[in-house]
Amino acid sequence: MMKPEAYTLFVASNRSGTFRKVTVPVYVLHLLAVLVVVGGITVMGAAGSYTRMLWKVGNYNTLRRQQDTLKHNYEQLQSSVQDTNQRLNSLQSLATEVAMTYGFMRFRQSPFGLNEASLSSNVGFDQSVAQFNFLEKNASAAALPMVNLQLLSSAGLGNLTATPTLWPVIGRLTAGFGERMDPFSGEGAFHTGVDIASQYGDAVRATADGVVIDASDRAGYGRLVVIDHGYGVTTWYGHLSTFNVLVGEQIKRGDSVGNVGVSGRSTGPHVHYEVRINGAPVNPMRYLRQAAAAD
Repeated sequence: MMKPEAYTLFVASNRSGTFRKVTVPVYVLHLLAVLVVVGGITVMGAAGSYTRMLWKVGNYNTLRRQQDTLKHNYEQLQSSVQDTNQRLNSLQSLATEVAMTYGFMRFRQSPFGLNEASLSSNVGFDQSVAQFNFLEKNASAAALPMVNLQLLSSAGLGNLTATPTLWPVIGRLTAGFGERMDPFSGEGAFHTGVDIASQYGDAVRATADGVVIDASDRAGYGRLVVIDHGYGVTTWYGHLSTFNVLVGEQIKRGDSVGNVGVSGRSTGPHVHYEVRINGAPVNPMRYLRQAAAAD
């Protein structure tokens, strides 16, 4: 029996009562069947792709929300760490000044007794904790009148040339020691030194005799020189444009250690100058004012 080459369809109209004969070749029916199958597969594929896209969009939105949450938590943690560091610096500075003023802490008996390890944060933290514990145990002795406190006597250092009383540059004081608004974040921060504005490239002088124990790039400070003056006293010179000294070099009061620059977190040409005693930052103006009065 031969397969038909075409199918004949009779279409009747209820309204007019007429018949219409439609002849459809077999290959047309086959083609329509193929189109139906392909169309169905296409629709199912599109539906699957759309479903997967909705799932990916949902996952992306979830990950985005998680990222925003983690970012917010990180910012809060960073703010908490900055606040803790600010309080630690303030406490460390206060503890050092009070402890030395009333003889709770004594200077090192030999000059240039510090090494690079003494600049580490762990050593500074341990010192501040020890100072705080001592002050806590001797609270009654520390609660004395704070009138005319002398941070450091000349006799305590034993050598006037080792006392950092020289101004590192001649210029205008643009930021003092202690609490201030950070010019970059706009939030409160503890400023561990003083900023002295000067012309770019001006020579930066060592404020006392000493030995260079660091001359490198430091986060925030930019190009930084640290000098050990002995008896636990160090001075820091930040935001330099160039170095004029090497680590281990002995220098004299007034020698150039570098030049004024804008390296690090700086809003303009100036020197960030610090005085630290046993790793704790203290107010440099105690020395600079005494020097100005003496002059």
